[in-house]
Amino acid sequence: MKANALHLSRLYSVTKTGLALIGLVTVFGLTVVPPDGRSLVGDLPGLAGQVITDAAIAAGPMRPVAAEGVQEREQQALAEFISRRYRIADSAAASFVDIAYRAGRQHSVDPVLVLSVMAIESRYNPVAESTMGAKGLMQVIPRFHLEKLLDHGGEAALLDPEVNIHVGAQILREYYRRFGDQEMALQMYGGAFDEPTSQYANKVFGIRSQLEPLRQKARKQQIAQAV
Repeated sequence: MKANALHLSRLYSVTKTGLALIGLVTVFGLTVVPPDGRSLVGDLPGLAGQVITDAAIAAGPMRPVAAEGVQEREQQALAEFISRRYRIADSAAASFVDIAYRAGRQHSVDPVLVLSVMAIESRYNPVAESTMGAKGLMQVIPRFHLEKLLDHGGEAALLDPEVNIHVGAQILREYYRRFGDQEMALQMYGGAFDEPTSQYANKVFGIRSQLEPLRQKARKQQIAQAV
């Protein structure tokens, strides 16, 4: 009997330790934010992990953290900041963020990077036009990307936020594939490929450094509520 009790005690200890280690690995994976790095794909929305603790085990099975819930909270936090910071309507900000997430998923580009480019290019003005002929939120120059506009009805479609953001994300992805470097891809996007100090890319990274903490905070809050 004592031998059995000792065996069960050891088994419980090993199991508890294993669960604790899983929890630590999950927390680490969720809270570490990668540096700017050289990957354009970035942090696309996905299924969030769950933290396993002694308290959670005692409380019984945990509710799953739905990817949709995490993404919704992220988008809301980003939209609220953009609306306040750039003085645009809440509904417009929410729409731009939603499109950026969908475009990011479709073209494998970090949606926060897309939103950061928008901030630099147009300050979220969907009808912005430059003297160089760049149009819309991401200031796409139509004559350089006519093939991307064929399915959307041509140049005029760039003033449609949906089209503009998708085309801009597609361009970013193509530049990254060409150069294999995020900074160079951004410099190319900004028409400043030969500029030695990477001013354009650094401006985009600066905006992303403001938006990324909002995304991470929203994720943590959603996960904390689900545990």
